[in-house]
Amino acid sequence: MTLLVIDTDPGVDDALALLLAWGSPGVRVEAITTVAGNVPLGQCTVNLFRLLALRRPEPWPLVAAGAEAPLARPLKTAEGYHGADGLGALGDWPEVEARPGPSGAVELLVEKARHHGARLTLVALGPLTNIALACEADPAAMRRIGRVVAMGGAVDVRGNVTPTAEFNVHVDPEAAARVLDAGLSLDLVPLDATRRATVTRAELERALGARPGPVATRVLAFTRHAFAREGGRLSLHDPLAIGAAIDETLMEWEPARLTIGSDGETRRTPGPPNCRVAVGVDTARFVRLLLERL
Repeated sequence: MTLLVIDTDPGVDDALALLLAWGSPGVRVEAITTVAGNVPLGQCTVNLFRLLALRRPEPWPLVAAGAEAPLARPLKTAEGYHGADGLGALGDWPEVEARPGPSGAVELLVEKARHHGARLTLVALGPLTNIALACEADPAAMRRIGRVVAMGGAVDVRGNVTPTAEFNVHVDPEAAARVLDAGLSLDLVPLDATRRATVTRAELERALGARPGPVATRVLAFTRHAFAREGGRLSLHDPLAIGAAIDETLMEWEPARLTIGSDGETRRTPGPPNCRVAVGVDTARFVRLLLERL
């Protein structure tokens, strides 16, 4: 059994990532925390409850809301890509009551780290603000987590926000720097890998058309805006991080030592490794897995 806690800022590709996790046999999503990123925190939390109501996973995860802003700078969001509400700006999502649990994200992350230790895989799909704060709250417990898999960075490729920076790290570079220095068992899934994992609109329609229903209909609807922005081929950034968490053999890994620049640059630097970086992906196998499990 793969035991996951997911930190997320839904987000179109976050939504696909959550659906992949919920649809994967042998995977239990124990808890989900939200962080400001693609959209402000309140909208992220609403979007998570929209997805929970759509998919109704078993077991139902614990939910906690986290940081409303990066550690040391104003929040930058990405509605242009994801739509005004973060999920395609459809305007017809059913009303949901977004009621996270009484614990905040940091408290929940630390609690799960203390309880599960090496059995736990923590997957970070947004800016690393919550993870950095949890590492500050209880560094020893966070270091006992079996794996921390984070989608972020542009190591040897061009960034997607600036020429040198990827969105998640660019939004909160101070948090990313703290996480890299925290002594975690950290696997980074950067644009170097995620840009190789793509799906076309036709491929998605064909796969979901074989399993019609409310989930398939809604996925095709909320991805429409992002497909249009990307010219009909969607990069599977966050789903690939979930894929890497479930099956690390999907990726080619390279130990590396990285530092974070003030604008979110992920730079190689001499010294002992502080993470593993995904530098390659078995694209065909991953896309097949995703389309089978959505």
